[in-house]
Amino acid sequence: MTLILASASETRAKMLRDAGVIVDVMPSTVDEDVLKAAFREAGKTADKLADALAEEKARDVAMRMPGRLVLGADQVLLFDEEIFDKPRDLAEAREQMLRLRGHTHQLISAATMMRDDLVCWRGEASAVLTMRNFSDAFLDEYLDEVRDAVLWSVGGYQIEGRGAQLFESIKGDYFSILGLPMFAVLKGLRREGVLTE
Repeated sequence: MTLILASASETRAKMLRDAGVIVDVMPSTVDEDVLKAAFREAGKTADKLADALAEEKARDVAMRMPGRLVLGADQVLLFDEEIFDKPRDLAEAREQMLRLRGHTHQLISAATMMRDDLVCWRGEASAVLTMRNFSDAFLDEYLDEVRDAVLWSVGGYQIEGRGAQLFESIKGDYFSILGLPMFAVLKGLRREGVLTE
Protein backbone atom coordinates (compact mmCIF):
# COMPACT_ATOMS: atom_id res chain seq x y z
CA MET A 1 0.00 0.00 0.00
CA THR A 2 1.37 3.40 -0.96
CA LEU A 3 1.10 6.27 1.48
CA ILE A 4 0.32 9.77 0.20
CA LEU A 5 2.30 12.54 1.89
CA ALA A 6 0.33 15.80 1.95
CA SER A 7 3.48 17.91 2.06
CA ALA A 8 5.95 19.49 -0.34
CA SER A 9 8.76 18.85 2.15
CA GLU A 10 11.56 16.92 0.46
CA THR A 11 12.99 16.18 3.90
CA ARG A 12 9.79 14.47 5.09
CA ALA A 13 9.53 12.42 1.89
CA LYS A 14 13.19 11.39 2.13
CA MET A 15 12.83 10.35 5.78
CA LEU A 16 9.88 8.13 4.92
CA ARG A 17 11.56 6.61 1.86
CA ASP A 18 14.80 6.03 3.77
CA ALA A 19 12.75 4.14 6.38
CA GLY A 20 11.33 1.87 3.66
CA VAL A 21 7.93 3.51 3.22
CA ILE A 22 6.56 3.68 -0.33
CA VAL A 23 5.26 7.22 -0.60
CA ASP A 24 3.65 9.44 -3.21
CA VAL A 25 3.79 13.19 -2.68
CA MET A 26 0.76 15.41 -3.16
CA PRO A 27 1.18 18.76 -1.38
CA SER A 28 -1.80 20.19 0.43
CA THR A 29 -3.33 23.37 -0.98
CA VAL A 30 -4.61 24.72 2.34
CA ASP A 31 -3.68 28.30 3.19
CA GLU A 32 -1.61 27.82 6.33
CA ASP A 33 -1.58 31.52 7.18
CA VAL A 34 -5.38 31.71 7.27
CA LEU A 35 -5.61 28.51 9.35
CA LYS A 36 -2.92 29.66 11.77
CA ALA A 37 -4.63 33.00 12.27
CA ALA A 38 -7.97 31.29 12.98
CA PHE A 39 -6.42 28.76 15.35
CA ARG A 40 -4.45 31.42 17.20
CA GLU A 41 -7.59 33.53 17.56
CA ALA A 42 -9.32 30.47 19.01
CA GLY A 43 -6.51 30.27 21.58
CA LYS A 44 -5.02 26.93 20.48
CA THR A 45 -1.78 26.00 22.22
CA ALA A 46 1.32 25.24 20.13
CA ASP A 47 0.82 21.46 20.24
CA LYS A 48 -2.88 21.78 19.37
CA LEU A 49 -1.97 24.16 16.54
CA ALA A 50 0.53 21.70 15.05
CA ASP A 51 -2.02 18.87 15.35
CA ALA A 52 -4.84 20.92 13.79
CA LEU A 53 -2.65 22.00 10.87
CA ALA A 54 -1.50 18.42 10.25
CA GLU A 55 -5.12 17.26 10.20
CA GLU A 56 -6.28 19.99 7.82
CA LYS A 57 -3.46 19.21 5.39
CA ALA A 58 -4.29 15.49 5.49
CA ARG A 59 -8.01 16.21 5.04
CA ASP A 60 -7.39 18.50 2.05
CA VAL A 61 -5.57 15.76 0.14
CA ALA A 62 -7.68 12.84 1.43
CA MET A 63 -10.84 14.44 0.06
CA ARG A 64 -9.20 14.50 -3.40
CA MET A 65 -7.90 10.93 -3.16
CA PRO A 66 -10.83 8.70 -2.08
CA GLY A 67 -9.90 5.52 -0.25
CA ARG A 68 -6.19 6.37 -0.03
CA LEU A 69 -4.23 6.74 3.22
CA VAL A 70 -2.90 10.30 3.52
CA LEU A 71 -0.33 11.66 5.97
CA GLY A 72 -0.41 15.33 6.91
CA ALA A 73 2.28 16.91 9.06
CA ASP A 74 3.14 20.24 10.58
CA GLN A 75 5.76 21.71 12.86
CA VAL A 76 5.52 24.60 15.31
CA LEU A 77 8.36 26.52 16.97
CA LEU A 78 7.58 27.88 20.44
CA PHE A 79 9.88 30.46 21.98
CA ASP A 80 9.04 32.44 25.10
CA GLU A 81 5.28 31.74 24.65
CA GLU A 82 5.46 33.00 21.03
CA ILE A 83 4.82 30.79 18.01
CA PHE A 84 7.19 31.46 15.12
CA ASP A 85 6.25 31.07 11.46
CA LYS A 86 8.56 30.16 8.58
CA PRO A 87 10.65 33.22 7.69
CA ARG A 88 9.40 35.03 4.60
CA ASP A 89 12.83 36.21 3.51
CA LEU A 90 16.49 36.16 4.53
CA ALA A 91 16.13 39.31 6.61
CA GLU A 92 13.33 37.75 8.66
CA ALA A 93 15.33 34.51 9.01
CA ARG A 94 18.28 36.51 10.36
CA GLU A 95 16.02 38.36 12.79
CA GLN A 96 14.51 35.10 14.09
CA MET A 97 17.92 33.50 14.58
CA LEU A 98 19.20 36.55 16.43
CA ARG A 99 16.21 36.29 18.78
CA LEU A 100 16.82 32.55 19.33
CA ARG A 101 20.61 32.95 19.76
CA GLY A 102 21.75 31.96 23.23
CA HIS A 103 18.26 30.77 24.18
CA THR A 104 16.20 27.59 24.34
CA HIS A 105 13.12 26.92 22.21
CA GLN A 106 10.83 23.98 21.52
CA LEU A 107 9.91 22.35 18.21
CA ILE A 108 6.66 20.36 18.13
CA SER A 109 5.95 18.09 15.15
CA ALA A 110 2.51 16.59 14.65
CA ALA A 111 1.21 14.13 12.08
CA THR A 112 -2.24 12.86 11.16
CA MET A 113 -3.27 9.98 8.89
CA MET A 114 -6.65 10.12 7.20
CA ARG A 115 -8.62 8.00 4.82
CA ASP A 116 -11.47 9.97 3.24
CA ASP A 117 -12.95 12.03 6.11
CA LEU A 118 -11.83 9.66 8.86
CA VAL A 119 -8.83 10.30 11.08
CA CYS A 120 -7.11 6.90 11.34
CA TRP A 121 -4.19 7.95 13.51
CA ARG A 122 -2.44 10.97 14.99
CA GLY A 123 0.77 11.51 16.88
CA GLU A 124 3.37 14.06 17.85
CA ALA A 125 6.87 14.44 19.21
CA SER A 126 8.98 17.36 20.31
CA ALA A 127 12.52 18.50 20.94
CA VAL A 128 14.02 21.24 23.06
CA LEU A 129 16.91 23.03 21.38
CA THR A 130 19.41 25.49 22.81
CA MET A 131 21.20 27.73 20.34
CA ARG A 132 24.75 28.71 21.17
CA ASN A 133 25.73 32.35 21.42
CA PHE A 134 27.21 32.46 17.91
CA SER A 135 28.75 35.60 16.45
CA ASP A 136 27.09 37.88 13.92
CA ALA A 137 29.88 36.92 11.52
CA PHE A 138 29.03 33.21 11.83
CA LEU A 139 25.33 33.92 11.24
CA ASP A 140 26.12 35.97 8.13
CA GLU A 141 28.36 33.18 6.78
CA TYR A 142 25.66 30.60 7.50
CA LEU A 143 22.91 32.60 5.79
CA ASP A 144 25.18 33.33 2.83
CA GLU A 145 25.90 29.62 2.44
CA VAL A 146 22.38 28.19 2.81
CA ARG A 147 20.52 31.11 1.22
CA ASP A 148 16.86 30.34 0.44
CA ALA A 149 17.01 26.97 2.22
CA VAL A 150 16.38 28.89 5.46
CA LEU A 151 12.90 29.68 4.14
CA TRP A 152 11.91 26.00 3.93
CA SER A 153 11.34 25.42 7.62
CA VAL A 154 10.31 27.15 10.79
CA GLY A 155 13.42 28.36 12.60
CA GLY A 156 15.30 28.61 9.32
CA TYR A 157 17.96 26.05 10.14
CA GLN A 158 18.89 22.71 8.61
CA ILE A 159 20.23 20.80 11.59
CA GLU A 160 21.17 17.85 9.40
CA GLY A 161 23.80 20.05 7.74
CA ARG A 162 25.80 23.12 8.70
CA GLY A 163 22.87 24.27 10.83
CA ALA A 164 24.10 21.85 13.51
CA GLN A 165 26.76 24.48 14.28
CA LEU A 166 24.05 26.86 15.48
CA PHE A 167 23.33 24.68 18.51
CA GLU A 168 24.75 24.02 21.92
CA SER A 169 22.42 21.16 22.87
CA ILE A 170 19.32 19.23 21.81
CA LYS A 171 17.00 17.13 23.96
CA GLY A 172 14.16 15.03 22.66
CA ASP A 173 13.17 13.56 19.32
CA TYR A 174 15.67 14.27 16.53
CA PHE A 175 13.22 13.43 13.74
CA SER A 176 10.74 16.01 15.05
CA ILE A 177 13.39 18.65 14.34
CA LEU A 178 13.32 17.53 10.70
CA GLY A 179 9.52 17.88 10.67
CA LEU A 180 8.06 14.45 11.35
CA PRO A 181 7.46 12.43 14.55
CA MET A 182 9.02 9.49 12.74
CA PHE A 183 8.83 6.70 15.31
CA ALA A 184 5.18 7.50 16.00
CA VAL A 185 4.43 7.64 12.25
CA LEU A 186 6.07 4.25 11.67
CA LYS A 187 4.00 2.76 14.50
CA GLY A 188 0.85 4.24 12.92
CA LEU A 189 1.80 2.82 9.52
CA ARG A 190 2.23 -0.65 11.04
CA ARG A 191 -1.17 -0.33 12.68
CA GLU A 192 -2.73 0.66 9.35
CA GLY A 193 -1.12 -2.29 7.56
CA VAL A 194 1.20 -0.19 5.39
CA LEU A 195 4.24 -1.72 7.08
CA THR A 196 4.70 -5.22 8.40
CA GLU A 197 3.94 -5.55 12.13
